[in-house]
Amino acid sequence: MDNINETFVREFILLGLSGYPKLEVIFFVLILVMYLVILIGNGVLIMASIFDSRLHTPMYFFLGNLSFLDICYTSSSVPSTLVSLISKKRNISFSGCAVQMFLGFAMGSTECLLLGMMAFDRYVAICNPLRYSIIMSKLVYVLMASVSWLSGAVNSIVQTVLTMQLPFCGNNIINHFLCEILAVLKLACADISLNITTLAVSNMAFLVLPLLVIFFSYMFILYTILRMNSATGRLKAFSTCSAHLTVVIIFYGTIFFMYAKPKSQDVLGENKMQASEGLMSVFYGVVTPMLNPIIYSLRNKDVKAAVKYLLSRKVFKNKTKRKMWNFMYKK
Repeated sequence: MDNINETFVREFILLGLSGYPKLEVIFFVLILVMYLVILIGNGVLIMASIFDSRLHTPMYFFLGNLSFLDICYTSSSVPSTLVSLISKKRNISFSGCAVQMFLGFAMGSTECLLLGMMAFDRYVAICNPLRYSIIMSKLVYVLMASVSWLSGAVNSIVQTVLTMQLPFCGNNIINHFLCEILAVLKLACADISLNITTLAVSNMAFLVLPLLVIFFSYMFILYTILRMNSATGRLKAFSTCSAHLTVVIIFYGTIFFMYAKPKSQDVLGENKMQASEGLMSVFYGVVTPMLNPIIYSLRNKDVKAAVKYLLSRKVFKNKTKRKMWNFMYKK
């Protein structure tokens, strides 16, 4: 892809918050702290879902995939953002921009599908509990997750290739923290109608369709819960869905703002657009993955029990090692 644009653009300049130098240090500290929380929180969730046999179910398999995806997504963008904030190095190579765009779009597309799969899993568990183990067999839920990852990757390859083959005619300043596809498309000096069309199709397939699955799944879930005679059963059913529903609202709220906002908003001043889009990209790219493990841990007794079990086992192992070391040292 470098050869296609070699006479036009060899690198891009990411403005980020360059117009607000006093905010850069504050954002560096905030993003760094949130990134560490993301790595620790999602890492603990992944380990708990692997090592605790009680969590070897479709729901926690999808949750482990979601946590791994959040780590991959933030690791593809946050380190470079931190470097640009602290070192003032804002340039990124053409190939580096393409890779960053591919990873970001692939992770976002995959997360949309995974959230839809998780909603379907909750629908089957609550509305068809007797057939749950048959419908959501290991082969089925592994295949569902694999299709989500593969579809997200293919979608991102198409969008990235169509975007990066455009001529940019020397215009290489991106009003964003990252090589985000809409920000890059604004720099193209060619017809981008094909890109807009494919993005619209992508939005339908990866935003609207999973959202419809989530909506109808929860409509059936709500109908089933309201028909339950037991108040305890209703409360338990609500509690198993509340964490996922909270994550869906946060995720789709921010992503729709970024990708489905009316085009009329583009007439705003460049500074205001830069600040608002920059702050929203931080919220979507860092805050949402940070909140996911917190929401699932606080609202789910099984996850809390698994994390406590995992931590206690590690503490016990460390104490045993220390005792063995002290014993051998004294001898």
